[in-house]
Amino acid sequence: MKIAVVGATGLVGTVMLKVLEERNFPLTELIPVASEKSVGKEITFKGKKYAIVSMDTAISMRPDIALFSAGGNTSLEHAPRFAEAGTTVIDNSSAWRMDPSKKLVVPEVNAHELSIDDKIIANPNCSTIQMVVALKPLHDKYKIKRVVVSTYQSVTGTGVKAVEQMMNERKGIDGPMAYAYPIDLNVIPQIDVFVENGYTKEEMKMINETRKIMSDDSIRLTATTVRIPVMGGHSESVNIEFENDFDLAELRALLEKTEGIIVVDDIANLKYPMPKDAHEKDEVFVGRIRRDESMPNSVNMWIVADNLRKGAATNAVQIAEFLVKKGLV
Repeated sequence: MKIAVVGATGLVGTVMLKVLEERNFPLTELIPVASEKSVGKEITFKGKKYAIVSMDTAISMRPDIALFSAGGNTSLEHAPRFAEAGTTVIDNSSAWRMDPSKKLVVPEVNAHELSIDDKIIANPNCSTIQMVVALKPLHDKYKIKRVVVSTYQSVTGTGVKAVEQMMNERKGIDGPMAYAYPIDLNVIPQIDVFVENGYTKEEMKMINETRKIMSDDSIRLTATTVRIPVMGGHSESVNIEFENDFDLAELRALLEKTEGIIVVDDIANLKYPMPKDAHEKDEVFVGRIRRDESMPNSVNMWIVADNLRKGAATNAVQIAEFLVKKGLV
């Protein structure tokens, strides 16, 4: 089982390697891939050093699976080349997510749709992944009509430059700006660029990707995505309206027994999910579960997950684990 990690030196690529090691993924050969300027440099995996290779070298080595986290343009150019060589690509960029010929996969939700013919598989947007993990069991039981989500997203979702901007600001140091405005002691209600309808691309990703993953275009969803000065994970305030009424205790129990979810909801002891608690964890944390008293058949929830792990690297590795388990690679 040969595994290539494309973008191995980046923020998500580094976490992919860490997750592969932690979960003891059954690989026999690791192929780290990065830009030409990184070729020849070494990374360490399970105590062994591996030299970074170029894209062409990696393709010639015919890996079984390639985990991509190197940006949309790189994926559009090179993912098909890997696929033509027989490699199954799991891509973390937005390049293939809304391509009708490609599956958009969160293993807890729709891995069963994958087949041996899927050679390019899209990893969803980080904020979408954690939300649909919590939505899926509720949709199956009560049928979701509408979702209103507001996000509180970590600077790590932007990348190393954004982390450096925030830390520089905290130290009073001038430096490169990842955002148009200061982020420390501030909140920026814009993630990605604005599109014609006044929403941002991040907001539209959440809307369109949720419907695709859930295989239900009838779900009405609106989103406001916001960058906040934290690290460790993304948080979401989610309001869900169902077609059918629910018992709150039953709804909570349903979430508690769902794979990949940890319910942290004990307000008597001030227990609820926070980014610092989700940091370096693979689960989706759900709390503040309460009936929306302004609308029938509606519930409010607070959903938190580490955006670099379940929101990116872990989800991709879990897809790879599913492919191996089912003999699809």
